[in-house]
This record gives sequence, C-alpha cells and structure tokens, in this order.
Amino acid sequence: MDLHLVTYFVAVVDHGGITKAAQSLYISQPSLSQAIRTLERRLGTTLFDRTGRRLSLTDEGRSFEVCARRILADVERAKSKVAAVRELAAGRIEIVTYSAFSIHPVIEMARRFRSRYPSILVRVVATDGPAGVHTALRRGEAEIGVTDLSVEHAGMITVPLVEQELVLAVPPNLAEGLPDPVPRSILPTIPLVVDLTNRTDAMQSGELTDGKDLDIAVDCAHPSATWELVMRGTGATIAPRQVAEAQMPTAEVRSLDPPLSRPVGLVLRAGEPSPAAAAFVAIATNGTTGA
Repeated sequence: MDLHLVTYFVAVVDHGGITKAAQSLYISQPSLSQAIRTLERRLGTTLFDRTGRRLSLTDEGRSFEVCARRILADVERAKSKVAAVRELAAGRIEIVTYSAFSIHPVIEMARRFRSRYPSILVRVVATDGPAGVHTALRRGEAEIGVTDLSVEHAGMITVPLVEQELVLAVPPNLAEGLPDPVPRSILPTIPLVVDLTNRTDAMQSGELTDGKDLDIAVDCAHPSATWELVMRGTGATIAPRQVAEAQMPTAEVRSLDPPLSRPVGLVLRAGEPSPAAAAFVAIATNGTTGA
C-alpha cells in the first residue's frame, strides 16, 4: 500500500470531504477522488458512505482510520529517529580492533568522540588481528576498524593516524645492566611474555632478531595478564610506549635499537560512511592521539 494513499485518506477524514482535503494537499479533486477509490479497491472494502452531502466513514472506514493514523505516526517517529542520527543526536558507531590497539589509540579516540557527541553510543568490538577486522567490516558488524596499516588492506579505505613506537617493558629484576636503547641483537637473551597468536607482531617473523629464536617465557593472549606478568617479574614484553608507561608503571621502559614502529590507522569499507562514522573519522584525524 502506498503511503500517500494513507495520507490522502486521513486528510479526507480530517477535512470532512474531498474538496477541502484536495485544497490542503494541493492536488485536484478528481485526483484525490481517484486515489481514495484506488485505496478502497486495494483494501477490498468501502471506506466512505457517499449517500449524503458529506462523506462519512463506514464501519470498515472507522477501523481503518485507527490503523492509518498509527501508520502515519510510526512514519513520523521513524523520520525523527533518522533525522536525529543524521544530526548526530542519537545512534551508535561500531569500532572493531584487536588487543594491540585496544588501549592506544582507541581509548583516546573514543573519549574525544564522546566528548563531542555525547548522545552517540560507541561500541568497541574485539577481534583477532587484521583479518578479523576485515571480516567484521565485510559482515557489517562494524563500520570502522583500527588496525596495523603495514598489512595489506585491499578494497578498503585507509586513514593513517599515527606511527606507534614499540618499546621493551622490562621488570626491574631483569632491567639491571640493560642499556637504553636495547640492541635488538640481545633480545634473545631476555625472557619475554608475548602473544604468539598475533600474526602481525614483528617478533613472530623474526624481524626483531634477524631470525634468531626468542626466549618465550609465557605465551599470553590477554593484554592485562601480560602486563601483570611483566610487573611481577616473569618476563619483559614489547608494547606501544603509551601502553607500557600507562599500564606497567613498575616496569622500566627501554627503546629499541634500531627503533621499531608500526603505522596505525582506520579502515572502512568503500562507499559513503554513515554520519556517525564520518564524524568519528574527523575526530580521529583532527589532532593528536598521543603519538
């Protein structure tokens, strides 16, 4: 059923006839009369009693009036909700990332976005690595991904954000005698707490040590547990400088020689982003995220 037919029907009821309703709708009387007959034909019933000078509703017409007004009210509410989303007065934005970036830069970006748009819900979805980010975006589970831009992102829009420095966070019992910066060549002599499931981690490919085996003390996929293990002296870990300094306050932070960094940014599906996603990108790229 066409929505304009419902609108025409309610106008005729409210104005008590075709003439005044047609004037209010800025259409001709014959066009409005034809529209009402079309509506009756589609419903398979007579909505108006036309025996008198003034149109009056039949019993079926009175029943349909309740439904018609409800339909129009629902449409108006839907329009209001859409307008609120477009004006960023309501709605939500889904961000997908993985543990490497859940602290930096996601927290600061979410904080700044919420400060600017307090009525928009920010939902952070967890996944496993860049492949998981791509899957979530393709499935529509999220609209924006935060990921390592050194990985191939074919078919996606990429938005560079920051070059994230990776450092060595070392418990005091293992830091004695370690220079700053720490040459990568001596990393195999230091017990490490790492996530071996993170395929994008440089230490997985041997880039840190020219292919030499690392001394893996604990294989841990949970960042908070990794940080606690480091602070309790179990081993050192490689982490973004911002994360090391904020989450492992009792550990000593050492730069690496040569330095190690990775480009971090946003990825989105090709096409027009939603208003909330466009606003998030603008917030993320406007100013620093603590690089």
